[in-house]
Amino acid sequence: MSAAKPLVNEITQYLEQLNPQQQKAVLGVVKSFVQEEDWWKDKKYMAEMDKRFTEMESGKVKGFTLDEAENKVRHSYKNMKRKKQ
Repeated sequence: MSAAKPLVNEITQYLEQLNPQQQKAVLGVVKSFVQEEDWWKDKKYMAEMDKRFTEMESGKVKGFTLDEAENKVRHSYKNMKRKKQ
């Protein structure tokens, strides 16, 4: 436990520098780590994922590659920057 003490102190120092809204966001992230569960055991979630996978395999829904998604985000970001100018 003594090895974790410097880490806890460092985290505490950063938290003190955040405004309340930022602290709330960090709390949400921390809670999500603590509340992680075995998603593959959730029958409702797995049924939804199976449905989506089947739709993509059949061609009913078009998927996107990571490159396509990144390019779209970059394009949108450039357009957003142009509109601000």
